[in-house]
Amino acid sequence: MDFQVVIPVLISFTISVVLGPVIIPFLRKLKMGQTERVEGVQSHLKKAGTPTMGGIIFLIAAVVTALFYVKDYPAVIPVLFLTLGFGIIGFLDDYLKVVLKRSDGLLPWQKFLLQVVVTGVFAYYLINYTDISLSMRIPFWPDHYLNLGWLAVPVLFIAVIGTVNGVNFTDGLDGLASSVTLIVAVFFTVVSIGLGGGVEPMTGAVVGGLMGFLLFNVYPAKIFMGDTGSLALGGFVAGTAYVLEMPLFILLVGLIYLIEVLSVMLQVSYFKATHGKRIFKMAPIHHHFELCGWSETRVVAVFSVVTAIMCLIALLAL
Repeated sequence: MDFQVVIPVLISFTISVVLGPVIIPFLRKLKMGQTERVEGVQSHLKKAGTPTMGGIIFLIAAVVTALFYVKDYPAVIPVLFLTLGFGIIGFLDDYLKVVLKRSDGLLPWQKFLLQVVVTGVFAYYLINYTDISLSMRIPFWPDHYLNLGWLAVPVLFIAVIGTVNGVNFTDGLDGLASSVTLIVAVFFTVVSIGLGGGVEPMTGAVVGGLMGFLLFNVYPAKIFMGDTGSLALGGFVAGTAYVLEMPLFILLVGLIYLIEVLSVMLQVSYFKATHGKRIFKMAPIHHHFELCGWSETRVVAVFSVVTAIMCLIALLAL
């Protein structure tokens, strides 16, 4: 057990800690500074110039570590693919924004098309090359599965792309997406060991990589993960949930991601419907709490505690 879990956590953590001081100055040189929206939270303006794209640190750490285990743990392959695939989409987006100075990065349709392609390859691999079923464990109803038949594939696309964008919206405060996803990764590690899911080297690698990254990403952050990191983490969460046949559990452990996405959808819809009125002071919802007077560290702490409680509830739900 220690070999499948503790060792990957330690290897990945070490790689992450070593890469930080190498990659951060390099990204600074490339002028990969985060541009803060002028109409955003005023306290964030001082963050302008902090290098972004830092997700590459834990992405390299987790991928390199997981590759050691692929031969003995084939279930790692689809999770690794989805994590890396979405990480590359995020990297392209960041690269266009920051290095080539295209303010909007990938165009929305390009980003969406790439996400559909990566998800499609993942679905094809799961269905044709693994014995992983697309039927899903039902929370609070042990040994019962929801089988959607042919609908399972469109639902997979919605679940994966929705989760990825949920993590992307959550990434807006120092250490927020990394702290919340670290807790989710610990949850999946425990579950994979308990169920014999065979993905614990990968989940352990992500735990270690994020712990190392958080040393540079907690408030005040020396580096941001950028889309490189947030899309990769979204791919990781969705991929792991599918390999463990637990996509329904994303609604529990990923409650924060869900609330972040819903806050944006509600805000935009209400704004359009009422010609300019808002429900929240600002969306995604973490900015609303900031504008209500919460400190950044408080929002991160509360959202992390909520995630930890939801992961405990999800363990009960198994």
